[in-house]
Amino acid sequence: MQPSTTAPGVRNDAPVLAERGQGYHVITLNRPERLNAFNPAMHAALVAVLDAAEDDPDCRTVILTGAGRAFCSGQDLTERTGAPGQAAPDLGDSLERYYNPLIRRLRGLRCPVIAAVNGVAAGAGANIALACDIVIASPSARFLELFTQLGLIPDCGGTWLLTRLLGPARARAITLLAEPVSAEQALQWGMIWKLAEEGRLLDEARSLAARIAEKPPLGIELARRALDAATVNDLDTQLDHERDLQRRAGQDPAYLERVRAFFAHR
Repeated sequence: MQPSTTAPGVRNDAPVLAERGQGYHVITLNRPERLNAFNPAMHAALVAVLDAAEDDPDCRTVILTGAGRAFCSGQDLTERTGAPGQAAPDLGDSLERYYNPLIRRLRGLRCPVIAAVNGVAAGAGANIALACDIVIASPSARFLELFTQLGLIPDCGGTWLLTRLLGPARARAITLLAEPVSAEQALQWGMIWKLAEEGRLLDEARSLAARIAEKPPLGIELARRALDAATVNDLDTQLDHERDLQRRAGQDPAYLERVRAFFAHR
């Protein structure tokens, strides 16, 4: 595997860092002094590096992680402290302008996203991680759905993601109690794919990215679309959807090449 390189024009003090590896990009949320909490500058920077990954024909996978001791602590609440008598912030507008487009962008990328959760993932940060295709975590990582502590509801797709990942009973308990979920518990409950060895989180994420990059990209993209559709389709509709996607996949030259390689023992 070739060493990764920092993308041109990205400063080391930028709110989001981007590196290019062989077949993947590593995107790092980079406000460690605020536990990588989101502000408008971080939102804009993250969209820009995701667009760059989408536009890079050599990028087959994106790895999303955080700098310092946190993955992401969600919204930077220092920007939400209003003086007495001021009008309450329109949180719906914040979701519409920033967070909902981000979740749609992550799910809509042509290549999969691996979340490498290196520490606390709280609020929107937890649900951004869970919206990724594959989630791996360090043993010290924690997932916190803290919304009800503030009188809010889970957003960034949290109500949708938690219910589908965990089932209604656990999703309700996590939401209403707002208690932290350890990395080990998240693994046992099926919230995440695996735990990385201590100190090897990014190494393991890069290894997963390299394995995905070896596969024909159209098949990976269409498989993700099929899995997304399966969460809302009934079986009959999904069978038709699989038929249509498989038709596209079978017309990709990579399919016949892989079949020939299989019989040639390549």
